[in-house]
Amino acid sequence: MERSPGEGPSPSPMDQPSAPSDPTDQPPAAHAKLDPGSGGQPAGPGAAGEALAVLTSFGRRLLVLIPVYLAGAVGLSVGFVLFGLALYLGWRRVRDEKERSLRAARQLLDDEEQLTAKTLYMSHRELPAWVSFPDVEKAEWLNKIVAQVWPFLGQYMEKLLAETVAPAVRGSNPHLQTFTFTRVELGEKPLRIIGVKVHPGQRKEQILLDLNISYVGDVQIDVEVKKYFCKAGVKGMQLHGVLRVILEPLIGDLPIVGAVSMFFIRRPTLDINWTGMTNLLDIPGLSSLSDTMIMDSIAAFLVLPNRLLVPLVPDLQDVAQLRSPLPRGIIRIHLLAARGLSSKDKYVKGLIEGKSDPYALVRLGTQTFCSRVIDEELNPQWGETYEVMVHEVPGQEIEVEVFDKDPDKDDFLGRMKLDVGKVLQAGVLDDWFPLQGGQGQVHLRLEWLSLLSDAEKLEQVLQWNRGVSSRPEPPSAAILVVYLDRAQDLPMVTSELYPPQLKKGNKEPNPMVQLSIQDVTQESKAVYSTNCPVWEEAFRFFLQDPQSQELDVQVKDDSRALTLGALTLPLARLLTAPELTLDQWFQLSSSGPNSRLYIKLVMRILYLDSSEICFPTVPGSPGAWDVDSESPQRGSSVDAPPRPCHTTPDSQFGTEHVLRIHVLEAQDLIAKDRFLGGLVKGKSDPYVKLKLAGRSFRSHVVREDLNPRWNEVFEVIVTSVPGQELEVEVFDKDLDKDDFLGRCKVSLTTVLNSGFLDEWLTLEDVPSGRLHLRLERLTPRPTAAELEEVLQVNSLIQTQKSVELAAALLSVYMERAEDLPLRKGTKPPNPYATLTVGDTSHKTKTVSQTSAPVWDESASFLIRKPHTESLELQVRGEGTGLLGSLSLPLSELLVADQLCLDRWFTLSSGQGQVLLRAQLGILVSQHSGVEAHSHSYSHSSSSLSEEPELWGGPPHITSSAPELRQRLTHVDSPLEAPAGPLGQVKLTVWYYSEERKLVSIVHGCRALRQNGRDPPDPYVSLLLLPDKNRGTKRKTSQKKRTLSPEFNERFEWELPLDEALRRKLDVSVKSNSSFMSRERELLGKVQLDLAETDLSQGVARWYDLMDDKDKGSS
Repeated sequence: MERSPGEGPSPSPMDQPSAPSDPTDQPPAAHAKLDPGSGGQPAGPGAAGEALAVLTSFGRRLLVLIPVYLAGAVGLSVGFVLFGLALYLGWRRVRDEKERSLRAARQLLDDEEQLTAKTLYMSHRELPAWVSFPDVEKAEWLNKIVAQVWPFLGQYMEKLLAETVAPAVRGSNPHLQTFTFTRVELGEKPLRIIGVKVHPGQRKEQILLDLNISYVGDVQIDVEVKKYFCKAGVKGMQLHGVLRVILEPLIGDLPIVGAVSMFFIRRPTLDINWTGMTNLLDIPGLSSLSDTMIMDSIAAFLVLPNRLLVPLVPDLQDVAQLRSPLPRGIIRIHLLAARGLSSKDKYVKGLIEGKSDPYALVRLGTQTFCSRVIDEELNPQWGETYEVMVHEVPGQEIEVEVFDKDPDKDDFLGRMKLDVGKVLQAGVLDDWFPLQGGQGQVHLRLEWLSLLSDAEKLEQVLQWNRGVSSRPEPPSAAILVVYLDRAQDLPMVTSELYPPQLKKGNKEPNPMVQLSIQDVTQESKAVYSTNCPVWEEAFRFFLQDPQSQELDVQVKDDSRALTLGALTLPLARLLTAPELTLDQWFQLSSSGPNSRLYIKLVMRILYLDSSEICFPTVPGSPGAWDVDSESPQRGSSVDAPPRPCHTTPDSQFGTEHVLRIHVLEAQDLIAKDRFLGGLVKGKSDPYVKLKLAGRSFRSHVVREDLNPRWNEVFEVIVTSVPGQELEVEVFDKDLDKDDFLGRCKVSLTTVLNSGFLDEWLTLEDVPSGRLHLRLERLTPRPTAAELEEVLQVNSLIQTQKSVELAAALLSVYMERAEDLPLRKGTKPPNPYATLTVGDTSHKTKTVSQTSAPVWDESASFLIRKPHTESLELQVRGEGTGLLGSLSLPLSELLVADQLCLDRWFTLSSGQGQVLLRAQLGILVSQHSGVEAHSHSYSHSSSSLSEEPELWGGPPHITSSAPELRQRLTHVDSPLEAPAGPLGQVKLTVWYYSEERKLVSIVHGCRALRQNGRDPPDPYVSLLLLPDKNRGTKRKTSQKKRTLSPEFNERFEWELPLDEALRRKLDVSVKSNSSFMSRERELLGKVQLDLAETDLSQGVARWYDLMDDKDKGSS
């Protein structure tokens, strides 16, 4: 056995040669050595040898003084010398540690048996895996084979590097044309396999091996770039890890095994000893950085989910599936909290003990997530959710590391590890896990999501996800795996295809592919100089809603400046494909006539199958009918149950609320804009992002303001599922990446219970800033008595930047259909239904091969104009087109009992009926002055004059406003005077003192005069006198051929109240005289003196139109 230099027994004093008086000055050359030419006798140190040793020692010390001399010669500070000395000492320390580690590892491998026996009763940590674990076997026979093959492997590596790698490096860059390998030696220390573990019973068509490998080699690889006299290399390295080898598929012919797959389950540990110019990588800081970069390269090639596949037989089927198999499942990790963490922050040089600023790193294989930092807290609450793909069970581990955030180096607080097999066995694992290497516990909830190959439970999953609050991303409903195989006949790269600034000749492209789903983009490798590239790569995406998302594929040249082809694929197409899989050629658009792309797309639905998670009940066809259906007629056992007369939705149907979110303003936001390279500090361009119930909203951007005012209103349909939260984030709009300005969240339960919330919320994760939100729960009411009041109030509180507010909520339950037409007269269709109101649609599931489908699905819609909108229903067959349609005006619901229709409806095709329930609920705001119990229309005109003056702001923010209710009902009183000869215009004019704006709402006109044969095309023009310029002019849209147009359009003028009282509002109703003429026909006008108008009331009134000579107001 070989021994390290420090291992042998110490020589006696008689064996030591004579030495100088100072033993520390003894140079290495003065030690007794064996002279090869002296027959093995030690050469005695003569006078010449001693003199040479003294001169060598003196010369080395003189070389050390040269940097000091040069620093003084050029006038540098002594600080540079001290810095260089510290850098050298640090490099020397790292270097010595690496050499010591290599010597210890080699000694362990050389004397494994002796050291194992010596440490058998001392420490299990020093034992190899085959001693510690009974199911891990020692494979010395395999190590002997590797040792025998090792020299020949070295010859192959030398040939590979010299003939393949070196030419590729020289061709990659003109500066590396003189690159060459000057030395390639794998050394005498081969790779060792410490233990082998076989996993039985996984799958019959595969063999699963785990090899615990350890390489502590004296490898030496030197490279040189002669042009720049640059030399670098590696001399010695360590690599330790668990390599999984999968032999599959097993076949009934030689060589029995079809392919071999190899990968590291976890990132292996790596330690490299550099030489030459790469010695700089041993400097503290650069050492760990270089090793990390190399490990990232190895991970991108050989660490899960990446793997190396070696086919052993030709024409192997499903190579892509073997190279990138589907995940075994998905684990949803809820990082909830931690408790009892150790305090790491110290103040006043350790005299005062602080707390910690903890954050957590969650890791599974190459998938890593970092939580937010909780300042000054030993019991942090994170409440974050991550989703990871699990590829191998057993083997992979969930690892959570907790750190204390510091300005320099973060302090370690502890870690925990858990095998994913335990999560698979439990389904849902919710527990506190102790932290190793520190103190405290971390609270995790782990959910195993199975992968379903059909879309039957997709609606159930989506419905559940809508009620789950998840940060930083919403929960996923499915995953998509894209196998990118190849392309054919891509267009050649010509100079005409490039922009003018890029001069390119005609050549074959270097194609690469970008795949995008929403804001997630992944890129393939580039294949050079071919228009028929082969990629054979796999990409994985999480999907929030497969019914509405699309996969965008862009084939580009590697410069990204030229697009060679494009493809957009709606993922809803996969939902109807067999096993949610498409495997085919796709024609590329914006490309050549024969350009196409071969890809395989596999979707899987994520389903949590656990008794602890209860999905909302979905009614089924059996037992969902009337009581009579449970006891069929006794005459025959095959008698069909009677047809139901009404729908039977579950108890949750129609219980939704509408949450009205009013984003008002913010204060004290942090400034993110910098100019002139950061020398000049600017402000921010803030906007707000809202997330709730699976929907996202975004406000407009306010430029250059740290105290912005948005005044926008958003509405979202919500349920009473507990645990939902409104997530609010503020960002600074930039050209590249928007800067984070803070976040806050509001529990939806609090708003649903109280009904109203008006608060300033402090922004989290930023030094300063707060946000003003006003939240109101609107509960639908099954009565149309207050609809007109709601419409009037909505027009008053409507903000300029917001969409029109909803006046009602429509809930539709689609139960079934019958007697649908057959395909080609004989085959039953695969029907599904689409429900549409305005620009919002809902698609039901597809029921296979039946003319009497049962859907049992519900949908809700926000209704802004119940009098004019309608519910559009279409029943379609998959691949057969339209089977029937139905249009239900919502005005029919307004006159129905309880605003509800529940019956069979005949489709317009004449064949087929659908059973559905449609119910309308009026959204009455309790904080806008409308009260449900006030329906009186007999208020006298004196009630208007008795109201107190309300100059403090708009009506919707007053605390007690019965006056507004009286005003609204008074306006629509049947005692109003009839219209004049020219007709009337309905206006609301009031002053919004909070925003210093004059607001006018043009509701509509009635009984306009018809001068010609055809009705006019009216519009309304407003002018704020005495100014007649474009700055004060406003105009509505034009309505075609009507004498009673409805506009409901809002206009604003920014000016002080005293100035508004000095103005007059000129309102003109006009019509185009002809198609070719620019002349406008005046139908009538009215002029309002704002000094004589009560601008505090916001009353909608009808005004008689006059001709141009008489412009007084009514």
